[in-house]
Amino acid sequence: MATIPEQRNQKGRKPKGSTGAPKGPSIWVQLLTAMVVFLLLSALYSSIKQYVSTTPDVVSLSQIAADIGEGKIASVAIEGNTIKATYADKTEKTSRKETETSFTQTLANYNVPKERIDAIKIDIKDEGGVRYWFLTLAPLLIPVLLLFGIIWYLSRQVKSGGMQALTFGKSMARLVSPEDEGQKVTFADVAGAKEAKSELLEIVDFLKNPKKFLEIGARIPKGVLLMGAAGTGKTLLARAVAGEAGVPFFSISGSEFVEMFVGVGASRVRDTFQIAKKAAPSILFVDEIDAIGRVRGSGVGGGNDEREQTLNQILVEMDGFEVNEKVIVMAATNRPDVLDPALVRPGRFDRRVTIDLPDRKDREDILKVHARKKPLGPDVKLSVIAERTPGFSGADLANLMNEAAILAAREERKEITQYDLIRSIEKVMLGPERRSHVLNKKEKEITAYHEAGHAIVASVLPYADPVHKISIISRGRAAGYTLKLPLDERRMQSRKEFLDDIAVSLGGYIAEKMIFHDITTGASNDLQVLTALARDMVTRYGMSDKMGPMAFDPALGRTLFGGGVEGGEQSEEVSAMIDAEVKGIILGALKKAEAVMKKHRGALDAIAQKLIEVETIERDDFEKILIAHGITPKKKQDIEHQPIV
Repeated sequence: MATIPEQRNQKGRKPKGSTGAPKGPSIWVQLLTAMVVFLLLSALYSSIKQYVSTTPDVVSLSQIAADIGEGKIASVAIEGNTIKATYADKTEKTSRKETETSFTQTLANYNVPKERIDAIKIDIKDEGGVRYWFLTLAPLLIPVLLLFGIIWYLSRQVKSGGMQALTFGKSMARLVSPEDEGQKVTFADVAGAKEAKSELLEIVDFLKNPKKFLEIGARIPKGVLLMGAAGTGKTLLARAVAGEAGVPFFSISGSEFVEMFVGVGASRVRDTFQIAKKAAPSILFVDEIDAIGRVRGSGVGGGNDEREQTLNQILVEMDGFEVNEKVIVMAATNRPDVLDPALVRPGRFDRRVTIDLPDRKDREDILKVHARKKPLGPDVKLSVIAERTPGFSGADLANLMNEAAILAAREERKEITQYDLIRSIEKVMLGPERRSHVLNKKEKEITAYHEAGHAIVASVLPYADPVHKISIISRGRAAGYTLKLPLDERRMQSRKEFLDDIAVSLGGYIAEKMIFHDITTGASNDLQVLTALARDMVTRYGMSDKMGPMAFDPALGRTLFGGGVEGGEQSEEVSAMIDAEVKGIILGALKKAEAVMKKHRGALDAIAQKLIEVETIERDDFEKILIAHGITPKKKQDIEHQPIV
């Protein structure tokens, strides 16, 4: 059971590199290959040996002479000292002739009549030829060759392992060539982020025409730091800069520099920068640079650990760049507050580009980009999908379009419909439907009243977001959910909006307690969310009258360039005051939600009964129930005229 407010933080995904170091075959594959080769050679040797062993029967020379005298032999073939006699019945026998004497003289010595000798056909052949030598030497050479083959194979594996050891400190950067059209990305493939693209256009112009800048004495930034939430397109923008400029794009992750052996990371940094300089003009992109660029001197691992040595080498390489080297270092992070101040000073990363989550118009443009190769039905309205996805990052929207395509393909349809896109929104937010998770009658009733409680409080309180959908179909870990979305985009939230959000989160808890005089575990996630929000109001946002405009969040200062005000140092008395103020905010919201629930009990029952009947209520049907019970649905103009506190 959960309410779904506007998403503030989304996880993204980064694209794969174009190339990578190929992995060698496993030891089992190598053993299997050697065994197959050995079996094939053994089979060949056995066949040759069997062929050699099937030669004609060997008899004595006197036997051959006697058979000729009796007229049993039709022909004789002599090859060297070998006699091959073919009998009248087509059988063959061999023998060895005398070395110094001709065959006819030998027969005469054995008293064979001359007419018998003249009656047979005698064919004399020269000994030699490839076949002769192969059959003679194969039984000896094949075992020797097999032994040498095994020794060569094993020595090659040892050499390969030695080469890997020698290249341990080499660069692991992946290259996207400007000639690779399949991997090429341009600004046309990146929707939204208008301000970020305008900042990066100067980089593109410099890479295309550096003379214009150098003649006037301008120095292009050596490093560009892309900052933004996960999934906002930092890596995609970096690739688009390389694609627009038509230069090589080297990409590597910050974690790929660091190894367990000291000095390897620094060696890889040197090699990576050297490769980028040789290919200049080029772009070197380091993703997740906070993996190695964190503040030094934190006391973790000592002052001489591998990560700090790697960072020191990066600082040296970037500071050693010359203006005319035309190598631009780009890096991406969603934690700019933890980076070392030496890394972000002028002369290194001297330009910082912030990439925000897309607004409604940007979301629509991003959806159009991801819909280019997808057949859309005539009922699809991407503007409606953009309205229902506040807080979605570019990666979330790409996933949304992909999930819609999967849903359409699963149902054997050739086009994506609006219904597929609506369902994919909820799938990305909460996960797939759990149709197999069937609630019994009592659990279904409790869930219906729980979600109805969220919906009633959200519809009555003036600063809560309006409800777009209510469902008691399980998704992910939630038994049901209430989807509420803002009518308009906003970048800031007020204290009154936070208080109403907390009251809405308590709506399900109060409905269970009021209707069933008991509470279930279904409200556990709601309680965690509202407690964290109330504590943030007191410790981070200064929204407590009692505590005043002070920040008590321990995350502040400690990670901001390694200095500033240390957090988490308040006394036990102040901690107790914070706990009391958090409790006061929650109890105040509880009373507000209880008052709404008691006043609109009829609407609560009507919504719950409708949910039990149909399981899902869309916005139009929900607003009809509200109007029938004297509650006016929220419109955009009502939100616009609310004062900001």
